[in-house]
Amino acid sequence: MDATSLIEPAGAVRAFNRFYTRRIGVLDEGLAHSEFSLTEARVLWELAHQPQLSAVELSRELRLDGGYLSRLLRGLRERGLVKARANPADARQSLLSLTAAGRRAFAPLDQGSQAQTAEMLGKLNSAQQARLLRAMGEVQQLLEGGPTASPRLRALVPGDLGWVVSRHGALYAQEFGWDLSFEAMVARIAAQFVEQWQPQRERGWIAEREGGEGQRLGCVFLVQARDEQGAERPGVAQLRLLLVEPEARGLGLGKQLAQACTAFAREAGYRRITLWTNQRLSAARGIYQAEGYRLTHSETHHSFGHDQVGETWELDLE
Repeated sequence: MDATSLIEPAGAVRAFNRFYTRRIGVLDEGLAHSEFSLTEARVLWELAHQPQLSAVELSRELRLDGGYLSRLLRGLRERGLVKARANPADARQSLLSLTAAGRRAFAPLDQGSQAQTAEMLGKLNSAQQARLLRAMGEVQQLLEGGPTASPRLRALVPGDLGWVVSRHGALYAQEFGWDLSFEAMVARIAAQFVEQWQPQRERGWIAEREGGEGQRLGCVFLVQARDEQGAERPGVAQLRLLLVEPEARGLGLGKQLAQACTAFAREAGYRRITLWTNQRLSAARGIYQAEGYRLTHSETHHSFGHDQVGETWELDLE
């Protein structure tokens, strides 16, 4: 990626930074209506929560220039808010801590910041707050370069089927231009799953971000296969409605969902799993191939507003 291609994203990030600093009052004369600047408040916060820090450790933690931090600390010491004592483990360094006056000065600052944040969040409902916290966590994770939490699979709960139908309709319209008839088909499949559910032989899974406040990342269903007249096909299961959200692709989630179906089908005593897909869905076809499915039949059809090539894939379990 060259420098010119970064101009628009960089501008968007800078615009967000300007918005957020205004929103939390960083540009005010005193943070949270206090006498302290943002940097002073951060120093006080660190010393309130990590007593006995050295200036070197504080500089590293806050990523502040040593000279600038030294001048800032000198000002806080002159105001009687911070004190230093010799480090018994290293005579070349001093350990910093808040004085009693420093703790008294920090208390209303901390409370004011807490109240300011609570007021901002109070304007959002619980669902909006959850979205905001997820987004903040995602930003922090991406910028810190830390490991992405592994998705986990769970059983269906009320509200999941509506999400399954909605996300299939929206994503397939966005990515393949499929019309409402596809969403209607998914709704029928979801309804049939509930109406005909055999708990010992059929199951649905929702993939969720671990520690992500319930953020759904994908789904899949494993059901008893039936013929066109609705009669059960003995020993044959059907994989249906495999979906992985765009943000979760590349994490191996599709493989995880397909493997869950395979394991459950074996436990339930099925001899084979079948599925129907379309040739355009190359990512899904790759998942099936990797799991050991083989293409057994294909035919042209016109569905969901487009000419398609439908495919039947099967996985032998014996």
